[in-house]
Formats: sequence, structure tokens, C-alpha cells
Amino acid sequence: MRAEEKLKGSTAAKELEPAAPKPATFAEAFAWAAAQVGPLKKRLDAYSAHSRALNPKTNEAYDELVARLSGLKKGGPPVGAILPDFYLPDQDGRLVSLSSLLSEGPLVVSFNRGHWCPWCRLELRALAQIHDDVRKLGAQVVSIIPETLGYSQRLVRDNNLPFKVLTDLDLSYALSLGPMIWVGEKIRALYLKGGLDLALFQRSEGWFLPIPATILIGSDGIVKTRFVDADFRRRMEPQDILSALHSLRRS
Repeated sequence: MRAEEKLKGSTAAKELEPAAPKPATFAEAFAWAAAQVGPLKKRLDAYSAHSRALNPKTNEAYDELVARLSGLKKGGPPVGAILPDFYLPDQDGRLVSLSSLLSEGPLVVSFNRGHWCPWCRLELRALAQIHDDVRKLGAQVVSIIPETLGYSQRLVRDNNLPFKVLTDLDLSYALSLGPMIWVGEKIRALYLKGGLDLALFQRSEGWFLPIPATILIGSDGIVKTRFVDADFRRRMEPQDILSALHSLRRS
């Protein structure tokens, strides 16, 4: 009887749980996903599900693109490689070098598609949540996007980011590392139809984007761990970043 009562109680509790909403807009979908607690994957998956319901055609195009790029998990600098230096402007227009950042300790570099990308924004908000812990471990976070300063400023402001967002305007640095793609005519047409113009954000008609990646670099400039996935809807878990930093500190 006790087991039966327990089962009934569990079933009743589930029935009382509020059902997930059906957002009418992408803004509502993002707000719902961003409010979820738990792993970053939970928030990313929540937004992906609502995005697919709101705009199945674009998500089908995403699936086709990701399928073509499935081998790019091996792209980018491998663990043990020395990351090449860069000189990129931050959101305040100040030139920042990789070497100057590494002079202060290890660095978490997050390559993102732009201020308009909801999956990037969810990741960057998650990185902001662990920022204090990252700093306590002697490291810092920086994001790199292929957009003009006005949009990097908007990204920082709208998401309350406590770290630098650098501009790789012509994607030359991303190209030097490898994780970069052309979106293709199908996605380009769908984006423009929906009012999303990458050429405006990037001041370029190329319609190229970086493959989102998270790279942890030691103060010696060597890649210690990394997460690269052609499916931009997947990102490195913040707790995995903290675990890697703890391991680096102990080594």
C-alpha cells in the first residue's frame, strides 16, 4: 500500500506541475528558456524546441547545414596547440591582444555568431553567471563576435555581460583557427525574409559565421581543453569549464 500511495503521490505531483508554455514569439521563447534553471543544455534545448515550433523551415535548413558540417567537431586548434596571438577591439574600442590577456592568467575564449543569436546569448549569460568563480580561479572570460562595435556594445548591455566582447570584423582570426562557415543561400534567404541581415551587422556581404567554440587557454598560451561543434545549438557546459580550470590550477 505504501508503494502504491507513493506512486499515486508522485503522479499527482506531476499533474500539478505547470505545462511548458507555447510562446507566440521568439522573444517569449527566449525569455522562457533563459528563465530555466539547471544545466545550460536544458536552456538551449528549451529554446531549440520552441524555435522549431515557431519557424520549422529555418530549423530544417539548420539541420541540413549541420549535417553537411558534421566533421567540423575536429576543427579548430587541437589540445596542446599554441593559440596564435590577436589584436582585436573590445566593446569600448580599445585594442586587446591575446598575450596581454594571458599575462593575467588562463583565458576562456568563447567564439559566438553575433548579438542576434539566441543560443549565443544563452551561453554568454551562463558564462556571466560563473564569471566570479572563473575569476576566483585566476582566469577570465572573453567572447569574440564578427560584428561592429555597436553590436558588441549591445550584446554586453542587453545581457549584462561582465567580460570583454571583442570584434573579429572580417573573421580573419576565426579563419586562422579554422572554425568558420558560409551560411549558404537557403539560410541567407530565410534570414533576410525574417529581417535578419548579417551584412548590416558585419559590414560585409560574405555571409560567413564562426563555428561557435569554447577554448580554454593556459597562461602559457597552450590550448588545455576545447569544445567545438558545428551544431551551434550545442555549447560547452559552464560546470565543465570550471572543472577544467580547477584541474589546470592543480597541475
